[in-house]
Amino acid sequence: MATSISRPSYPDYGTEAPTKHHFSPYADNGGSIVAIAGDDYVVIGGDTRLSAGFQIYTREQNKLFQLSKTTVLGCAGCWCDTLTLTRLLSARMQMYEQEHNKTMSTPAAAQMLSTILYYKRFFPYYISNMLVGLDNDGKGCVYSYDPIGHCEKTTYRAGGSAGALLQPLLDNQVGLKNMQNVKNEPISLERALAILKDVFISAAERDIYTGDAISINVITKDGIK
Repeated sequence: MATSISRPSYPDYGTEAPTKHHFSPYADNGGSIVAIAGDDYVVIGGDTRLSAGFQIYTREQNKLFQLSKTTVLGCAGCWCDTLTLTRLLSARMQMYEQEHNKTMSTPAAAQMLSTILYYKRFFPYYISNMLVGLDNDGKGCVYSYDPIGHCEKTTYRAGGSAGALLQPLLDNQVGLKNMQNVKNEPISLERALAILKDVFISAAERDIYTGDAISINVITKDGIK
């Protein structure tokens, strides 16, 4: 005769795992910015695609913002942060002009942008910023930034989603890095524009967040074109 053995019952201490609700205030809306400076000019270009993930919001969004007759800011990244930062910069530029009765120079605007970004270092703007223009001697200059305001003055720079892809190409074509028996001569405006278009074509081939069209600003002593 078979007998069954009953097992002692224990209280159920099992509980469901806690549910996590994650929220990020940042969004990466893509885009790339490239700038090349010469002796008496500077050109800056930005693509017009605004996207998130695999969705394209618009193909016609200009990412270049004119701050004065000799200064342009290019922004790529979180678009809501871009709108907030450019609105603040525009107000500060206007306040400076009304207080000092003159337009802020490009080096001064570059320092102001660095200060504004560092002020927000604990909750930084999620943007790749590039400020370009003519310095006090009339020469082209490019200021690039990290999210918390560290600034570097150069003659060429690529930033945004395809920045790491485009910077080596600029190092080769503009900076002539690691090349022997090559004379580093100033680049003409026509050559800079041709390089700018070529690097964006390269970016559009490999980066899904860069493409559609390019907005290009040419800054000389005669103004912005």
